[in-house]
Amino acid sequence: MSETCAHVVTLPTDVTPSTTAGCEDCLRIGSRWVHLRECLSCGHVGCCDSSPNRHARAHAGTADHPVVRSFEPGEDWRWCFVDETFV
Repeated sequence: MSETCAHVVTLPTDVTPSTTAGCEDCLRIGSRWVHLRECLSCGHVGCCDSSPNRHARAHAGTADHPVVRSFEPGEDWRWCFVDETFV
C-alpha cells in the first residue's frame, strides 16, 4: 500500500456509514451491486466499479470526496479515485 496520495490528509478522523443495508443509491432505485465502498469524507456507501451503476465513483466525482474504503467484511484497504492508487 502507498501513502503517496495527498488526499488522505484532508480526511476526517471518523465517519459514520450512511447505511449498512447496501449501496444507498442502488437501494433507492431498486438496482443491484457487486461490492460496496464507503466514502471516507462523509460516510456515503456506494457500489464499486464492477457494479452496473458505479455509485461510489460517481459520488467521489460529484462530491469531490476522492478516498473510499472497502465496505466488505474482512477487507481493509483504501483507494483514491483521483490518484488511482491504494492509500
